Parts: sequence; C-alpha cells; structure tokens
Amino acid sequence: MKTRIAFGVCGFGFVLLALYVFPPVVLYICVSALCGLSCYELTGATGLVRERSVVWLCTGFAVLYALSETLTGSAVLSELITLAILVSLFLHLLHKHENMNFSQLACAYFGTVVLPSLLLSLVRIFDMRGGELLILLPLVAAWGSDTFAYFVGVRFGKHKLAPRISPKKTIEGSVGGVIGAVVLMMGAVALFNHHSAIDLPYWVAALLGACGAVVGQLGDLAFSVIKRQNGIKDYGRIFPGHGGVLDRFDSVIFVAPVVELLLRLLSQNAQ
Repeated sequence: MKTRIAFGVCGFGFVLLALYVFPPVVLYICVSALCGLSCYELTGATGLVRERSVVWLCTGFAVLYALSETLTGSAVLSELITLAILVSLFLHLLHKHENMNFSQLACAYFGTVVLPSLLLSLVRIFDMRGGELLILLPLVAAWGSDTFAYFVGVRFGKHKLAPRISPKKTIEGSVGGVIGAVVLMMGAVALFNHHSAIDLPYWVAALLGACGAVVGQLGDLAFSVIKRQNGIKDYGRIFPGHGGVLDRFDSVIFVAPVVELLLRLLSQNAQ
C-alpha cells in the first residue's frame, strides 16, 4: 500500500508537470506512449494475440496512430494509418491462418485503433478552450470514484457487486464512489469557475461526476473480466503498486470519451 500511495503521489506530480510546466508536445507524446503500452498489454500480456510479430506491429501502429492524431490533427493521415493497420492485419491472417484466427485479428484491431481513440479523448479535451483545466475532469471522476469506492467499501461494504469478476468490490462501495465523484467534481468546478474563465453550471458538474463514476466502474469491471478470462493478475508492472496501463487507466479509458461528449454538447447548446 505504501508503494501504491507513494507512486500515486509521484505520478500525479508528473501529470501536473506535463499539463502546466512542460510544453504541450510532452503531453501528446506521453498519451501516445500510453496508447502503445495499452495496446501491448491487451494483445500481448493477455495472450489474446499469440503471434508476437503481430503484437509488436500493433504496438508500433498504436503509437503512430496516436501521434498522427495529436501532432498533426490530420484526418486523412489517421485514415491512411487505419487502412494500413487493417491491410497489415489481414495480410498476417492470410499468411498465418493456421496459427492466427479472426478473433485474434479483432482483438489486435481493438488494441491498435479503438483503445487509442478512447484514450485520445484526453488530448481532445486538452485542446478545448480552457482544456488545461478541463482535462482534469475525467481524471477526477475516474480516480476520485475509485478512491471513494475503495474506502467506503472497506468501511461499510457488505454486499458484493460482482463477486466472480472483482470479489473485493461492493454495492456500498460503488454507491460511495458515485457520491464521492459528484462531490469532488463539484468542488473542482467551483475552483475552476472562481479562478479561471471557465463557467460550468453545478448541475453539469454533478452530471459529469455521476456519469463518470458509473461509466468508470463499468470500465474497471470490463477490463477485470478480460484479466480473469485470461488468467492474469495484472496487465503489467510499469506502475509500481498499480500494475500496468490498463490496470490504472481502465476507468479513464471509459470516462474520458463521456466527459468529452458532454462538454461538446454543452458547448453547442451554449452557442
């Protein structure tokens, strides 16, 4: 637990540096690296894709796809890379059809394109007006909910939420996570509104907190199912005390696109 807390504090400090001290390109590169690592963990660490050449190909393509989105913003380039990914995967399927089936190809595509697309919501939020603060909202919703759910579950948890998937999670902890995320989100929005030009209504903050917490818990359970089905405890060891990228960002992967969508809808309605 001490290692988990210590690394969490250091990790959050690096996040603040990447957002507010280093130039934006550092954030873009970091998110692109997370995309590559998440692809590797889903395809390789789980064993869902057995061909190692395909795993490494997908990992490289995931980073390339993310960099094309973050550094160039070119839709045409992203489409070309997506097409290259599809062609490469089907060529591998045709060449190694005795050892590779379509389910492996589908998993590889999911890890190479879908996971990065979801994670890149963080960059798209960052690029919005006031994005240097708004990008904290999905992190507050996901990690805040996770923290509250843990402590409420330890103190009051009696009824299992999904015993076969995640035995330690409880219904009481889940409810506490939602309430905690709403409270944290309203506090964050209050600070934003007071110290910046951002003017988000508090009902929006409550909605972001509640939706983010629910979707984040869904993401947590979804990636836990994958781990259990493939007999692994953690996706990796890159984050001491936390596991791999998918162990730490499983909820963020689900929450970030939801927050992005709600912020864009709010922006359109305000115009």
